[in-house]
Amino acid sequence: MPKAPTADRTITSLVPARIDRLPWSKFHTMVIVGLGTAWILDGIEVQIVAANGFAKPLGMSTAEVTAAATFYLLGQVLGALFFGKLTDRIGRKKLFTLTLLVYLLGSGIAGLSFSMWFLYLFRFIAGAGIGGEYSAINSAIDELIPARYRGRVDLAVNGTYWGGVMLGSVATIYLLDPTKVAEFWGWRIGFFIGPVLGIVLIFIRKHIPESPRWMLSHGYGNEAEAIVSGIEKDVEESGHQLEPVSDDQAITLEPEVRRQGHRSFAQWWAEFKEAGSQLFEVFIKRYWKRTVLGVTLMVTQSFLYNAIFFTYEIVLSKFYAVAKSDVGLYMIPFAAGNLLGPLLLGRFFDTIGRRKMIFATYGISALVLATSAVLFQRDALTPTTHTVFWCVAFFFASAGASSAYLTVSEIFPLEVRGQAISYFFSIAQIAGAIAPLIFGNLIGDGSTRGPLVVGYFMGAGIMLVGGLVALGMGVDAEGKGLEAITDPLSRERAKKTAAVHEAA
Repeated sequence: MPKAPTADRTITSLVPARIDRLPWSKFHTMVIVGLGTAWILDGIEVQIVAANGFAKPLGMSTAEVTAAATFYLLGQVLGALFFGKLTDRIGRKKLFTLTLLVYLLGSGIAGLSFSMWFLYLFRFIAGAGIGGEYSAINSAIDELIPARYRGRVDLAVNGTYWGGVMLGSVATIYLLDPTKVAEFWGWRIGFFIGPVLGIVLIFIRKHIPESPRWMLSHGYGNEAEAIVSGIEKDVEESGHQLEPVSDDQAITLEPEVRRQGHRSFAQWWAEFKEAGSQLFEVFIKRYWKRTVLGVTLMVTQSFLYNAIFFTYEIVLSKFYAVAKSDVGLYMIPFAAGNLLGPLLLGRFFDTIGRRKMIFATYGISALVLATSAVLFQRDALTPTTHTVFWCVAFFFASAGASSAYLTVSEIFPLEVRGQAISYFFSIAQIAGAIAPLIFGNLIGDGSTRGPLVVGYFMGAGIMLVGGLVALGMGVDAEGKGLEAITDPLSRERAKKTAAVHEAA
């Protein structure tokens, strides 16, 4: 890429409006396949580890197996924070390539583990790659997809995580059966599934361009125009007639100019403080209500999901005497409900609206979960009927959870979008890590149901709070361009510069 423009230059462009007026095309399908399927890899990872087929071969205790998930989670948090900042600074395309490579390395080599510490190390690396993917991928998708499709696409993409869980569940049923696959190889092959799919994605991602919106905000106006022109040409060659975009839809940006070359410690420290001050201004002062909204949505859904998902096998075995080898059979319909929710409900987030649908999905899931808690207390459920209740509750909760990522991605300025996703994702993961500990203690030895019932009501109440906050503080972003929802910081700089010139 060429060097960014000098500080006294501004860019006036129709690129965002041209992107948002595009019809659905093969280009958008390629973006979804190449970028969106990353969550399938995460779902596979979590399910393979949850099956803990490596425990016996590596001689690991229950606590040590649990620690493997902890290292993966820690990697996700640190990876999201590190790569989230980078994706805002050096671009979406570089990061969604780099983070996928990090994941491939970590997960593939984890399948070669010969000891516990080796497994922990590469589970951490795989988690860092996936954590970075969340920031780079959500940013790129939202900036490339036309506004009227953004809600349903984002929900569907984040919901594909459960497609990965389904694949992982099916795989473990076969791979962890020693009568079909040798114990030495079964769990290792499970770790190789994600990297094999990831290699295919690398080739697809080579054809996905950098986000033109990111390029504009960093001074690459001509390159952004060229990318959008290429997309428009492909769309028109496929038979679509594109309407011209009026000049009054243009936006004027003043890209931030970063110092090039060697910097002294004092210069680096000054830039660091300036960046921190900017983040404080955006997240704490100017958009504090949106920060409260984002944290609430991310934390509430993460708490509920981790509480139920990571105790799923324990509940089935302790209260319903389901054999460990059969748990996957119950996990498949549970994952299917989670996958179908975002796919079937996503379009309503673009038509009925964000706030109403988030409230509805969070609220309905809370109601169904509370109902199942009452029946569970009365011992009126079987493992099948309890799973049915979970499927229904999480059909709605999954759509709500995916909309949390959508919300965080679209309500903050372009220049800090990747960081916004990484911060809220990390907070949610930390909160989610607490949930299994709480629910594990509530389950105890499985001799009484009362404490777990309290936990289920707590989870339902937390989701209801999330829905109410969304209803009261949510942003009506449906059908709007990202720049109409929140001014990019570079646009604000351009307005201030223009005002100064007019005053002079």
